[in-house]
Amino acid sequence: MRMAMAALLMALSASAATHCIVISGLGGEPDYDQRFGTWAKELDATLRATPDTQVETLAGPNARRENIRAAFENTAKRAKPDDALVVVLLGHGSFDGTEYKINLPGPDISATELASLLERVRAEKQLIVNATSASGGSVHALLRQNRTVITATKSGTEKNATVFPRYWIEALRDAAADTDKNEIISALEAFKFAEAKTKQFYDTNKRLATEHPMLDGGDTNATLAAQRFALLRIGSIQKAASDPAKRALLTKREQLEGEIDRLKFQKAAMPTDEYRKQLQVLLLELAKTQAEIDQ
Repeated sequence: MRMAMAALLMALSASAATHCIVISGLGGEPDYDQRFGTWAKELDATLRATPDTQVETLAGPNARRENIRAAFENTAKRAKPDDALVVVLLGHGSFDGTEYKINLPGPDISATELASLLERVRAEKQLIVNATSASGGSVHALLRQNRTVITATKSGTEKNATVFPRYWIEALRDAAADTDKNEIISALEAFKFAEAKTKQFYDTNKRLATEHPMLDGGDTNATLAAQRFALLRIGSIQKAASDPAKRALLTKREQLEGEIDRLKFQKAAMPTDEYRKQLQVLLLELAKTQAEIDQ
C-alpha cells in the first residue's frame, strides 16, 4: 500500500490531454441531416470548452471514410499513453447480422475497421460512444481492455433512429448529471443521465421503446472504468483546470478518487480493519489535495 501511495503521490507534473473525434454520418433526408448536424455542432462546442481537450469533428459531406482515417492518424501522432481518447458516432448505422457499419458519404466504415484505427492511438483510456441506430451490433468488434463502449441500442436489430445522443449531449451541459457533486461528469454519470432521459422520452410519448442504451467494457469492471473516466469538468474544477499550477493537483485528485473506487470494489475480499485503514489514508490525502486546489 505504501509503495502504491508513493507512486501515486509523486504526481504527474502536467494534466493528461483528452482527444475527441466526433463523426456525424448521413441523415438520408433533410430532417435527419439537420438533426445530426446540429448534434455534432453542439457536441463540438461543448467539448472544446474543456481545457486540455482537442476536438476534431467530421460531419455531413466531410464525414468520409478517408477523412475519418486521416483524423485517427493525426490523433495517433499526438496522443500519449497517459492521454484519453473519446470517439462519438452520430447518425444511422446498419447491421447485417455479422458486421456493423456507420452510414457515410461514399463507402461506409465498419466497426472492425474502426477498431483497427483505435488500436493505433496510444491513449490507454478510451471511450467509444456509438449513438447511432443498430449500434449494439458494434460492441463485439470494439471491445478491448481499457476501452469503455457505450451504445444507443442493445443489439444490431434495433434499427430505428435514436434519441439517446440528444440526451448524451444534454448530460454534458446539465450539472444535474454530476450525481456525486464532485464537479466532474464521468462517462458513467453521462450514460445514466442519458439512459434515464431516453426511457422517459418513450414513456412520456407513450411509444414502444425502439432503443435500449447499453454500457459494456473489455472486462467485468466496465462500470468502474466508466465511473473513473472523467469526461467533463464543470464549475470550480473547470476553472482550476485552466490554471497550469493546479492541473497536476487535479490529476492527483482524479488518481486518488480512482484508488478509492478500486478499494471499494475490493472491500468484500478484504479484512474490515485493513479496508478502513487504507480508505482513511486515501481520504485524508484526497482532502489535502482538494484543499490545495481550493486555495
